[in-house]
Amino acid sequence: MDWFDVAPVEALAPGDHVVVDVDGVDVAVFNVAGRVLAIEDRCSHDGGCLAGGALEGEEIVCPRHGARFSLVTGAALTAPAYEPIAVFPTRVENGTIQVRDARWD
Repeated sequence: MDWFDVAPVEALAPGDHVVVDVDGVDVAVFNVAGRVLAIEDRCSHDGGCLAGGALEGEEIVCPRHGARFSLVTGAALTAPAYEPIAVFPTRVENGTIQVRDARWD
């Protein structure tokens, strides 16, 4: 699988995020205290975007109905979501944040 360029590492400050297209999938990439984490930008409860939700540590809170998800594992942590979301491997290569579509590995 290919790695997709997201942004220069200095362009994503701690607490910031960016949404990018990875093979037709919207992927939200977050800088959590210097750690780059990426998830599919789609709530498993109702399909809404997650990236606009509150970032609390390594969790994202869905802005529509308040479900919480782990940015590390993709696990649904609270109702009304019960199904996990996809997570994507990340790396920094030559100063550029990259993500890989690992859904089919």
